[in-house]
Amino acid sequence: MAKILVVDDDQGMREFLEIMLTREGYRVSTAGDSGKALGRCRKEKFDLIITDLKMPKMDGIGFLKEVKELAPETMVILITAYASGETAVTAMKEGAYDYIEKDFAIDDLKRIVRNALSAKGVKQDDALFLKEVGEALGFGKMVGNSREMVKVYATIKKVADTPANVLILGESGTGKELVAQAIHENSSRRNMPFVVINCGGIPENLLESELFGYIKGAFTGAYSDKAGLFEIAHGGTIFLDEIAELPPLLQVKLLRVVQEKTFRRIGGTEDNRVDVRIISATNQSLTDNVKTGTFREDLYYRLNVIPLHLPPLRERKEDIPVLTTHFIEKYSREFGKEIKTISTYALELLMKYPFPGNIRELENIIERSIALETSNIILPENLVLSKEMGQGQATVLPELTDEGLNLNDELAKFEKGLIEKALEKAGGSKTRAAELLKISYDSLHYRSEKLGKRP
Repeated sequence: MAKILVVDDDQGMREFLEIMLTREGYRVSTAGDSGKALGRCRKEKFDLIITDLKMPKMDGIGFLKEVKELAPETMVILITAYASGETAVTAMKEGAYDYIEKDFAIDDLKRIVRNALSAKGVKQDDALFLKEVGEALGFGKMVGNSREMVKVYATIKKVADTPANVLILGESGTGKELVAQAIHENSSRRNMPFVVINCGGIPENLLESELFGYIKGAFTGAYSDKAGLFEIAHGGTIFLDEIAELPPLLQVKLLRVVQEKTFRRIGGTEDNRVDVRIISATNQSLTDNVKTGTFREDLYYRLNVIPLHLPPLRERKEDIPVLTTHFIEKYSREFGKEIKTISTYALELLMKYPFPGNIRELENIIERSIALETSNIILPENLVLSKEMGQGQATVLPELTDEGLNLNDELAKFEKGLIEKALEKAGGSKTRAAELLKISYDSLHYRSEKLGKRP
């Protein structure tokens, strides 16, 4: 049973609320002022506190602040005879769940109490989930534990088991299909089909038959009936990637599927009912497409019930090391190599790179590096940080802001990185490293000492 604390200096109100809430099945305690209530809160945890706003010594807002310091997870409802919009806003800003006037209807208070306790349960689940994924390295097949990705994981968990359509927004290469797959696998449809179709990768004259199928004789070459992807996905999830590329005629037919859950095969006369969860994705601005008339507004709102924005890699650079490790392990296995890690300087180059191709580009860079590398560590000369194929060391210049930068420090970093790379390449031999850098052994020793003393 949920534990509720009622705080009010009016004994009659305390007793009334205690009786009413006890009859609803809650465990109820009471306190006549905020001081006594805080004493109770220090000794035991309450799921919900219902407190009067106007009390002697400390009012309800002050009490609310103290409660949130002691037990942030406790829900608080304020009751007062002096209702005002300003007070309500203040209460909400300080963390109150809701606010109700003293002449409330009993059913209204019961409803607010139920909602508050339900919301508390959701918040507790989310907090536990966020803690778990924050300590892990990813979620589903997605890799990364940055703040931005943990938010994405939490959203997936919330929406996965609802029937609502989801629109995933994000640049190319950010992993939109993995998000769609995670939504499917965390839903009650997980044991049913997950069907993927790229709306921009199939010619328009073939796309309709791929989506909805056809009957024998519908056109030349239709020698037998064929089921479309919506039929194949029945009971499961269909993922429509690059939805912005869907031609206008098919937008109309998709709208019918979304609204009526029916479709017709090409050449058919019968409506086929289908139960599918639709997840769409695009790297374009569908709102702009709606304005220009290239995408139907009614379809946009049907698909965009739950929007989910996937951040680009440049906005979550703390995920680059763990993604890099993941791809090194993956391609070392595939190529039968014993490459275990990446050099410090090579990783530094990756951290500075803007990754216009996002995670897909990082994966391509690591795959190519594994293929080219002959040692057991990825070195900078085998990183190609551009979209052009080819071999050669990548150089990424530091960002020059309005405040400027310290050229000596940047040159020292570059020099230190080259020395470290040469030592790695030489297996720790300073003599060989000096030869690779085409400097004397003494010069290498002097430079290393000098760089080691820099703050």
